[in-house]
Amino acid sequence: MIEEVAKNIYRVGVPLPGNPLKELNSYLIRGEDSDLLIDTGFRRPACREALEAGLAQLGSDPRRRDVLATHLHSDHSGMADLFVGPGRHIYMGRVDMEFLDQFLHSGVDRRTLRFVSEGFPPELAQAVNETNPARKEAVPAVTPAFRGLEDGEVLQVGEYRLQTLLVPGHTPGNCMFWLEEQGIMFSGDHILFDITPNITEWATLDDALGDYLDSLERVRDYPVKRTLPGHRATGDYRGRIDHLLVHHRERLAEAMTVVEANPGLTAYEIAGKMTWKIRSDSWETFPMVQKWFAVGECLSHLDYLRKRDKVRREQKDGLWRYEAV
Repeated sequence: MIEEVAKNIYRVGVPLPGNPLKELNSYLIRGEDSDLLIDTGFRRPACREALEAGLAQLGSDPRRRDVLATHLHSDHSGMADLFVGPGRHIYMGRVDMEFLDQFLHSGVDRRTLRFVSEGFPPELAQAVNETNPARKEAVPAVTPAFRGLEDGEVLQVGEYRLQTLLVPGHTPGNCMFWLEEQGIMFSGDHILFDITPNITEWATLDDALGDYLDSLERVRDYPVKRTLPGHRATGDYRGRIDHLLVHHRERLAEAMTVVEANPGLTAYEIAGKMTWKIRSDSWETFPMVQKWFAVGECLSHLDYLRKRDKVRREQKDGLWRYEAV
């Protein structure tokens, strides 16, 4: 469960039961006057027990502990308030912090409304929402302990200087954290090595996929010696970025091919004709939650193509339908 990945930096594995991600990589940086805990896990007993046990084994004093969330997703921020010390801070990129605050106070899930307008069956959307960890296992509120970070802002923890890198795409205010002197990059979910980060549509991003690809290009040439990702194993930093850029070019080509061959389909129907690494006989038997993620990814690719005048959409019978320009 615990691994020392660098001097005074420890990885604590936090299980994510029932989730295909399997485990979160939570990191503790031990400083002279304070500790910094990076990412926490879902707000559920199994996650809390595992993280508490790991931190106790490391001798981390909760009274001197700050928390840093790489982004707003509840598997990264859900227990932030449970592990921060009294009078200490919960750090998160300002853009994500403000989005999370609005999301937690909103009674209407704008994403659900869009998905239904894009052909996602309303009854399935309702079922997904009833089990959605984004609300059920999230931090309950953005409290005064939260502090928003700007691009380039630096946190000092012991001998380490963590520079904030704003890399939108996976979320509107997703961040990585760069330790220049040591050549270490905390990549969160921006760069994962044996799974592809989910890039979905966002209300505050006109072109989430375009932002993600631009963010990859922006950080590609950092002289990274070791990457510490949010999930699973690490790997070749620059090689993985190049692979992700190629992957999305191929996915854009596939989406374009489906639209050209099937004018007038909804995004839900287009997603059903794309290829996915899911064990399922057909789109009809596709797991419900995975359908949600697939349609979200499909929409981010369609938004990218619309932004570049490759496809257009028209609303018919209350649903958006796509065709090639």
